[in-house]
Amino acid sequence: MLKIFLAFLTVFFCYGAFAQGGPNRLSRTGGQSLKSPRDTIGKSNNEVAKITDYLIISHENDTTYVDTTLTIKKDYKFNYLRRDEFGLLPFSNLGQTYNSLTYDFESTNLMPSFGARARHFNYMEIEDISYYRVPTPLTELLYKSAFEQGQLADSFFTVNTSPQLNFSIAYKGLRSLGKYQHILTSTGNFRFTVNYQTKNKRYFIRTHIITHDLMNQENGGLQDSSVDNFESGDPEFLDRSILEVNFENAENILVGKRVYLDHRYYLLNKKDSLSTNQISIGHVMSFEDKYYQYDQSNASTTFFGPSFVTSEFTDRVTLENFHNKVSLNYSNNIVGDLQFNINNTNYNYGYNKIVVLNGNTITNRLKGDVISAGGKYHKSFKKFEFNGELGLNVAGDFDGNFIKGEATFKLNEDLSATAAINHNSKAPNYNVLLYQSNYLNYNWRNNFNNTETQQLSFQLKSNKIANISFDYSTITDYTYFKRDDDNAIKAFQNNKTITYLRVKLEKEIRFGNFALDNTILYQNVQDENGVLNVPELTTRNTLYYANHIFKKAMYLQTGVTLNYFTNYYMNAYDPLLAEFYVQNTRQFGEFPRLDFFINAKIRQTRIYLKAEHFNAAFTGYNYYSAPNYPYRDFTVRFGVAWNFFL
Repeated sequence: MLKIFLAFLTVFFCYGAFAQGGPNRLSRTGGQSLKSPRDTIGKSNNEVAKITDYLIISHENDTTYVDTTLTIKKDYKFNYLRRDEFGLLPFSNLGQTYNSLTYDFESTNLMPSFGARARHFNYMEIEDISYYRVPTPLTELLYKSAFEQGQLADSFFTVNTSPQLNFSIAYKGLRSLGKYQHILTSTGNFRFTVNYQTKNKRYFIRTHIITHDLMNQENGGLQDSSVDNFESGDPEFLDRSILEVNFENAENILVGKRVYLDHRYYLLNKKDSLSTNQISIGHVMSFEDKYYQYDQSNASTTFFGPSFVTSEFTDRVTLENFHNKVSLNYSNNIVGDLQFNINNTNYNYGYNKIVVLNGNTITNRLKGDVISAGGKYHKSFKKFEFNGELGLNVAGDFDGNFIKGEATFKLNEDLSATAAINHNSKAPNYNVLLYQSNYLNYNWRNNFNNTETQQLSFQLKSNKIANISFDYSTITDYTYFKRDDDNAIKAFQNNKTITYLRVKLEKEIRFGNFALDNTILYQNVQDENGVLNVPELTTRNTLYYANHIFKKAMYLQTGVTLNYFTNYYMNAYDPLLAEFYVQNTRQFGEFPRLDFFINAKIRQTRIYLKAEHFNAAFTGYNYYSAPNYPYRDFTVRFGVAWNFFL
């Protein structure tokens, strides 16, 4: 019923007018109270809204505006996740998981995360939600073809009913059968936001409701005999549906819903008084309820090991997380912006049964309350900008703390430099601490130390020179999954300190209507136990031509993109845990992926046509997303993104 309602809503609002396209622009002055260059909301019909009036406000109050241009960055983001996938290696079917080629250990979390991290790439967290302020109703429609009997569609609509009140509603749905046996994906993301401010600008409120329904059929990857057939390139096996997989009777699903409220009242507002001081009280509330479930009609004991029952079973774990934060905010032209906050988190993670295994009782619940305190600081001074944040768990079963500092120097309009330091200590993820399953090997209760990370980073941004980023991390008591001596996958904690270096360069070189866009990532890991594995070099290079044609009625973009990474011990995938685990037996990589694309823009419509991995047949069938999980073969896909401004 919900999908029918959303489809009706989309059709109702899908007629539009032409609006001028323009590039993105970023503001750090705060989203709620920021006025657009020409505030046309509520003006008469004779007034014409500009593209810069259609504001997008992030969770951190950074404000951009709607971008209807066609750039190579848009091509990188035209995918299932709607963001740049550099550093991620997708599985063969759309909507499956991604293998990570790089990791970022910067963190300000104080609580453990829910498990099943391989199912969370398309799970929208609080910081992924945007809010809006628009002069006229805005609609965006996205369509992209999938792999066999399916498609990806994302519909979005937002409107200001008054200059003070905006709401948005969106739904992203996917269904794709896939090329291999039993890997159908069916996912849905519904989101609804409200953004409101009073006329006197003393009270602000942002809220959202979001639901996720992310289902994947699981087949355990190709059987070892089928791996040989896949790599042989024998024409008989180019029909991937005839390759034998490990099982065809399982699926996992991640379901979650969240209600979020962020509101603030200004006791003293310097914008409507002669005072330079500003004082406000803020409150943030978030309630999230999610579960991960694995279903199988018959236990696959040859793949996962012995089980309690061999007939149909369901493994299900739930998490209820209720978070409240109260903050006191003070702002002064001399001191800067200060915030002091107190937080309470009530958590309830676990199962509906207690497991007794080999005479040991494994509890079924981790629940309780954690009280934490923290603060934030922001100050702009001439060409400098300073940001700081800290937090500490002061009561409860989980210890944790973090501190983060950042300084930015803007030399001119083109060149800026940022240095940052981050320390974090928090408990491992819930599924590392407690897990239960029908399979005997997948039952544990661990008492691990907090994982501690320190990161030092530096970033240089310049369109003329290049964008260069550097970070150096140390990780102590790193947790991971790996096969033990009995060939069972278990959670472990590393007893050595890991050092991790990343250097990334981004630069586009233009010559006339041609351009070469480059992203190069170098990584170096010092790890005695070999539990954090990444490729040393990862690169993406795009050579393309772009120009207006047909008397500037169409903007055309066409070229070739190369993706490549060096050999390394790629993590394997466990469909029961929905987690990746460490393997050190075979290296994967050194296979180029070439994509040929033709993109076009006609008014507010952007059209994408891509021949993906067209070199598959002549560079060898040795491409994998994870051990026993081949990467995508050559395929041609089509998509369109369309904006309407009423």
